[in-house]
Amino acid sequence: MSTSILISTFSPFPTLALSVPSETSFADLYELLADRYPSLPLHSQSADLVLSPTSGPIPEPYTPLTRYLNEDSQNDSLISLRLVPRLRGGKGGFGSQLRAAGGRMSSQKTSNNDSCRDLSGRRLSTIKEAKKLAEYIESEPLRKKAQQEAQRAKLEALEKKLGIAPGSSSAEPIAGKKHRLEDTEYIEQSRDIVENVKSAVSVAMLKKKKKAKTSASPPAEASSSTVASTVAAASAAAEKAIETASAVTDKILESTTVATATAAAVGA
Repeated sequence: MSTSILISTFSPFPTLALSVPSETSFADLYELLADRYPSLPLHSQSADLVLSPTSGPIPEPYTPLTRYLNEDSQNDSLISLRLVPRLRGGKGGFGSQLRAAGGRMSSQKTSNNDSCRDLSGRRLSTIKEAKKLAEYIESEPLRKKAQQEAQRAKLEALEKKLGIAPGSSSAEPIAGKKHRLEDTEYIEQSRDIVENVKSAVSVAMLKKKKKAKTSASPPAEASSSTVASTVAAASAAAEKAIETASAVTDKILESTTVATATAAAVGA
């Protein structure tokens, strides 16, 4: 029983047609093709072309053609084959290259997956922010309590510094209460300053008048020396009065600052 074989090739080779017995193997078919078509590179020991069916793996050389025949056909059967180039293998080492690339990729992994989504479609960053906001709202009473305790401790320290009892309660608020400054040393210093300033101004005015009177006639040596000593004494008295006034002013400002700080603390 003969079998018709239709072999499709590639350019520049044409399509080949053969009629061989059904028991012919693929090895005999290679030899027949090599004898009939010498231009095909099939006669070498390492053949560059192989025969394969239209589907399935490449058959072994000892496989007969009857394996690819239709069992229902009784007359001549047609087998379609392909003449394809043999695929040569590479140099190897591809697996090691893949492992090395995988190691480099794993070393660059990041733990930031906020842009990912969960099964419900929400982003993980949104879920994390919602959890943080819930925790912040839950801890708000604790924060307010800590803030109040800090303010209370600050007020107690200020009261202790001012000499006020921490647990004392008065009917009138401290911020609106008027305090009388009973400091005898301050009162005496303020009076001395006022008197010194008045005396210095009086002396200066008298000297100015004397200078105006003596400017018309030449002054004597005794009178000039007296005037110079008087001016020096007045200048010294004025400087002393100014120093005392600045010291008292600093003390007043310090007392005012303490009272203002106490009122602000009580109001807070």
